[in-house]
Amino acid sequence: MLTLEPTGEILGATVEGLDLAQPFDDATLAAVVRALAEHGVLCFPRQSLDAAALRRFSAQFGTLEVNVTGKFQEPGVPEVMILSNMVADGEPLGLADAGQDWHTDMSYSGTIAYANVLHAIRIPRRGGRPLGDTRFASMAAAYDALPPAMKERLRGLRAVHDFAKFWDNMRSRPGSARPPLTAAQRAQKPPVSHPAVLYHPVSGRPLLYVNPGYALRIEGLPQVQSDELLAFLFDHQLDPRFQYAHRWSEGDVLVWDDLVTLHCAVADYGPTEHRLIKRCQVMADRLFDPGWRARLAHAPG
Repeated sequence: MLTLEPTGEILGATVEGLDLAQPFDDATLAAVVRALAEHGVLCFPRQSLDAAALRRFSAQFGTLEVNVTGKFQEPGVPEVMILSNMVADGEPLGLADAGQDWHTDMSYSGTIAYANVLHAIRIPRRGGRPLGDTRFASMAAAYDALPPAMKERLRGLRAVHDFAKFWDNMRSRPGSARPPLTAAQRAQKPPVSHPAVLYHPVSGRPLLYVNPGYALRIEGLPQVQSDELLAFLFDHQLDPRFQYAHRWSEGDVLVWDDLVTLHCAVADYGPTEHRLIKRCQVMADRLFDPGWRARLAHAPG
């Protein structure tokens, strides 16, 4: 039986009573989808999933993305990406995600992301304390706290998002092993635009949908005005009062809503303090499908 324990902070809740290796019925899936819209970040502790089971669990929420880089994928399960600082025979075992700028995954895509699903296999510790927290910021709270005049100014505006902005910024970090994007990869992910304010299909809440990682400019504004507006929004949305940090344990499956949140990985561990996490990226195709939402809304329970 599903039980939900909110963190008491701006985001986050722990979900107990579910074995994620087993498929959900519609009522359970509906309850998790509602909880995700409300709390933004859900932790399912003490889970044991192989890559195929992680893919099956994640696919209940929508189509799974295969990362454009084509690297660091679970053998035979390309929808599962490996995040790790571990190295074997001089080659990285996964994509090192620590130290990334604040961002929302897949805002650079025509079909945006709904959720990230991460399964913690190995978590670094120092003095018994887990390292490598993932930090989140609530874009529902950030929008709500905007001055009325800014909310009015954002009405109808669209922001351009570009995958290359984030990738090139990460490549410039000291010690980065990221290769440059090929021309084909850049062509696969050209810049796209989205409304600066989205309304969540489940909760109906307005959400500030720009982020420092991928948002390049505001369409239709002169460059100086666009830069000033984005600088204001980036500073506002990262106000500490909107933030929450998840402290990892082995076996955690963490699911977060990419419309509701921004996130970043904390780089407070070294190369010999090993971290291994498996990830699936769920696209928002079903989330924006009225038929799928109606099916869940009419589920018993």
